[in-house]
Amino acid sequence: MLQRIQSIWLLLASVCAFLSFKFSYYSGTILENGIANTFKKLNATATIPLIITTTAVAVLALITIFLYKNRSVQLKLCVAGILLSALLVFLYYNEVKKFTPGAGTYSLTSLLQGCIVLFFFLAARGISNDQKIIKESNRLR
Repeated sequence: MLQRIQSIWLLLASVCAFLSFKFSYYSGTILENGIANTFKKLNATATIPLIITTTAVAVLALITIFLYKNRSVQLKLCVAGILLSALLVFLYYNEVKKFTPGAGTYSLTSLLQGCIVLFFFLAARGISNDQKIIKESNRLR
């Protein structure tokens, strides 16, 4: 299970998703009641859709690790993880638009969202390589 490189990529994707609960994505002042003086940090606990989507991405990555005997389902779940991660980035983008323009900055830990997509992609590539190796070995028998 953990001998396969895609298990490591999926574990890293899950860790990055769980870390996004702790670290901020964006920091700045936000407009509340027409007043732009409230400083906030945007992380995965900011809204209910962010909480649900981040938890789904993290749990999906963990579940996918243990489906190593069924590579086709594992590959489909990796693609679903990539799509969920893209949805998560879109949700963050919508939340950043609520901040006062020019009065905030992206945190360095916002790169975690890009890393999640990258790790899911690398895991999917590893799974497809495994499938290719299995097909070639079956052909030689």
